[in-house]
Amino acid sequence: MKTKILLSLLVAFLTVTTLPAQINIDVKNKVNRKANQRANKKTDQAIDKTFDGLEDGIGSLFGKKKNKKKKGKDEKDNPEAENSEQETSADFGEFSSLYPTNGMATVVPIHCNWEIPNSENYNFTVHLEGDDWSDWLTKTTNSNQVFFDNLPTSTKNLKWQVIAEGNGERIESPWQSFSTTDGTEAGKTAVNESAQPAQPKVEWAKFDFVPGDEVIFEDAPSADEENGEFPSRWDLQEGSAEIGAMNGEPIIMFLNGGGSIVPYLKYSTEDYLPEIFTIEFDVWFSKGHTTNNRYFIYFRDRKNQWNKGLGESLTVTPTGLEFANTDKRYPGTENLGWSSEPTGKWRHISIAYTKGKFKAYMDDTRLINVPHLEGNPWGLTIRALAENMYLKNVRIAKGGVKYYDRVLSDGKIIVNGIRFDVNKATIKPESNGAINEIFELMEKQTDLNFSVEGHTDSDGDDAFNQKLSEQRAKAVMDRLISMGISANRLKSAGWGESKPIGGNDTSEGKANNRRVEFVKF
Repeated sequence: MKTKILLSLLVAFLTVTTLPAQINIDVKNKVNRKANQRANKKTDQAIDKTFDGLEDGIGSLFGKKKNKKKKGKDEKDNPEAENSEQETSADFGEFSSLYPTNGMATVVPIHCNWEIPNSENYNFTVHLEGDDWSDWLTKTTNSNQVFFDNLPTSTKNLKWQVIAEGNGERIESPWQSFSTTDGTEAGKTAVNESAQPAQPKVEWAKFDFVPGDEVIFEDAPSADEENGEFPSRWDLQEGSAEIGAMNGEPIIMFLNGGGSIVPYLKYSTEDYLPEIFTIEFDVWFSKGHTTNNRYFIYFRDRKNQWNKGLGESLTVTPTGLEFANTDKRYPGTENLGWSSEPTGKWRHISIAYTKGKFKAYMDDTRLINVPHLEGNPWGLTIRALAENMYLKNVRIAKGGVKYYDRVLSDGKIIVNGIRFDVNKATIKPESNGAINEIFELMEKQTDLNFSVEGHTDSDGDDAFNQKLSEQRAKAVMDRLISMGISANRLKSAGWGESKPIGGNDTSEGKANNRRVEFVKF
């Protein structure tokens, strides 16, 4: 019986290739009827496979898109599900935008990401293999990216593959071979910059946050931190955290379900936040939507100050901030979910506390403004809810006197809130709060003229620091001129590392030494 059926199907298939198009339609219908009969009679597996092969061949004659989807048992036994599958097959596809791709160089941690239609319907398994490893590394996720940090060896040649499974389907990407670099400028040029995580594109024109003038805690983290170790400037309250790197830049990575960290201070049981203070940091949000894609900022040390400090916490999500009874979305994200991040990006968070008045900013926009806050902030805890969440550029500073009052009393304004790219004179966007304040002061006080003077810490070569301080001072002066201040009211100078105001043996001392001064003349 089986032999007769197979011969009949083979004859039908061969006949199709010689009949005109009008007859082909009848044969197609006949094939569909046979599919229904086969499903109803539950013909054995051998006939089922043979028919599927013939059906694929006949389907190609009608210009049907080949369906890569593997059928589950329920779908094989249900002809309606089979037809529905054919109609929707175009909604699914192969991987695209694989990163890293063949021949690329990148840094550790290895950031593997990809695109695929209807990615929310899949679970992903990623394999990473080195040319001198005895086994590969494997990670699973429901997002479209993973990071590999603690590699078995410092091998330079690796390859990776991602496998998607869901909706009865399994899709494997081709293996991608790439190499690693140490993050130097020469190595970075080989990295596909277009595939790197997107940075916030904001103007910061109305940003009015001004950091405190004395840094009391600072951690970037340092380039001296060892990758894979716990960050030395912090203590662990719960969970897991390690030093890692993104695009060659040191970061704090939360692992294995997230974690909570507190500044590692000798006086951590005491109230170390003054009456006026500011806190700043950058947090990373991975692409995707998950309720765990958020951070909690507590204004007490949850390891050492459980019964002290402020009760309220600040919730930081990809699209806004929540604090006490207030929540607000970042402009342009109102149509997104609170925990949705379309691209993957860093967010700069700024917090200002002044004797009960609480303000919080995301990037260039103030979202929280509480005029009278009950309770007293004592310390700081930063908690991430999941893995693949990252932290950098943490700074706590003691607040100070208004800029105009400083000029009247000291004849100059010391500003550590103007930040630059490492070893460059490129002004970072978060500097605009301090620059805008100086601009407004000079607009109101038309008799004020400033010498803009740059200073560095003692790291690096003396001559390089001297030149760098001059370039940075000129960059700030040029920015003020471009904003409308007359050039004859400004001049610039650089002092390198020659005039420190703090010790160069601590992170906080170095942070205070890296400053721009506006000296009245």
